[in-house]
Amino acid sequence: MLVLVTGATSGIGKSTAEIFAKNGHNLIITGRRDERLKELKTKLENENKIKVTALCFDIRNLKEVENAISQLSSENKKIDVLVNNAGLAAGLGPIQSGEIDHWERMIDTNIKGLLYISRTVSNLMIENKKGHIINIGSVAGKEVYANGNVYCATKHAVDALNKGIRIDLLQHGIKVTAVNPGMVETEFSIVRFDGDKDKAKKVYAGLQPLTPEDIAETIFWVANRPAHVNINDILIMPSAQATATNVNRQ
Repeated sequence: MLVLVTGATSGIGKSTAEIFAKNGHNLIITGRRDERLKELKTKLENENKIKVTALCFDIRNLKEVENAISQLSSENKKIDVLVNNAGLAAGLGPIQSGEIDHWERMIDTNIKGLLYISRTVSNLMIENKKGHIINIGSVAGKEVYANGNVYCATKHAVDALNKGIRIDLLQHGIKVTAVNPGMVETEFSIVRFDGDKDKAKKVYAGLQPLTPEDIAETIFWVANRPAHVNINDILIMPSAQATATNVNRQ
């Protein structure tokens, strides 16, 4: 199995690359941090005796996406699984005082970036007559919470796109799945709060959040269902979290 993971330099993306590598699958890993990509490539190849291709590009830039994928070898264009993991939250505040830069970063990454890579790779999958696209959504794509406005909107878009892509690719035998996590302790909140680590820690205070490995295990399970089984949609939460805002903190 050849697996392409976007946003592979940290968090869920990194853990996803690791679990597929440990199980002997070749990888294409992407991200914007070239040094981290190279380090991960070396680590995964040395530890697991697999082949890893590292592609450094900004998923928000259509030309960069198309150029990176077009330059893959013919063998590396036979992508079996695309994990659309690249995404972020930026800012947490009411709509009337939202920062335009935050909005554009979320829209460009979470929606447009997912569209760019999905369009490019889905055409390869159609040529290969097989494939599986796994979109990483969020509980924020299922409900809206105070001050989450634009982030929630982008993840609602992912939820809708997941359904639409499933329908569009049905005739080509390509599977499509959404994995929607609740609270996962990664760099997510650090990025959301512009690098404020103390503020980010408070998000997970008093409960045991999900780990990137929890989500990676779910992604791996989804990708390894029998050929006749498609998991359309999964919502996975910490035991201490019932909804986006109902959390039992001790």
